[in-house]
Amino acid sequence: MNVFPAIDIVQGKAVRLFKGDYAQMTVYSETPMDVVRDFERAGAKFLHIVDLEGAKSGDTNNYETISNIIISTPLFVEVGGGIRSMDVIEKYLSAGAGRVILGTVAVTDERFSRDAVEKYGDKIAVGVDIKDGFVAIKGWTEKSEYSAFDFCEKLQSLGVKTVICTDVSKDGAMQGTNRELYSQLSQKFTLDFIASGGVSSVEDIIALKEKGLYGAIIGKAYYTGAIDLRRAIEEAR
Repeated sequence: MNVFPAIDIVQGKAVRLFKGDYAQMTVYSETPMDVVRDFERAGAKFLHIVDLEGAKSGDTNNYETISNIIISTPLFVEVGGGIRSMDVIEKYLSAGAGRVILGTVAVTDERFSRDAVEKYGDKIAVGVDIKDGFVAIKGWTEKSEYSAFDFCEKLQSLGVKTVICTDVSKDGAMQGTNRELYSQLSQKFTLDFIASGGVSSVEDIIALKEKGLYGAIIGKAYYTGAIDLRRAIEEAR
């Protein structure tokens, strides 16, 4: 299993939200590249970046910050947040991103998602953010009509390979991840699932690995020191 340490960007800074609430935001670093260097020193091979402002508005206000990170690190970078056009996909991939993550647009525009997967293949991933059993959109501020399982079935039929699945209720709460949810998803679908939200201990990492997940995202647990990133990476391997 692969470990994806995460950086969420707001106004060029590395931040974390509590349960997706933009009003409960903590700034962890004014210079996100310093955080990336720490990830590198811990042995990370992957990096998960989200433009939180983009996720909410559909804009790419943090593109310069994110593209500078992509250019400056040898890590495999996946990027999400506000990616709702082919032009933005092309911008990030041209900058060197290994994978871009579709969010809101994957829910609202099936044709666009299909076209993106046909054009870019496994460089396209989809974020499935679950709130009260339904897929949340627009930076988790709205719920769609899709249940998590119905939406994953649709994505599989479109040819999507990688899904970043977040239980919003667990995100930033430091109460453990939703192991049962990921167990059900991995049994039902052939998608490569990356678990996100509430991964707050090495025990979570071990449990997710045993369930056969492709990856796990570590966010707040890293920033608060609850997880030793180097050990988490070693356990995941």
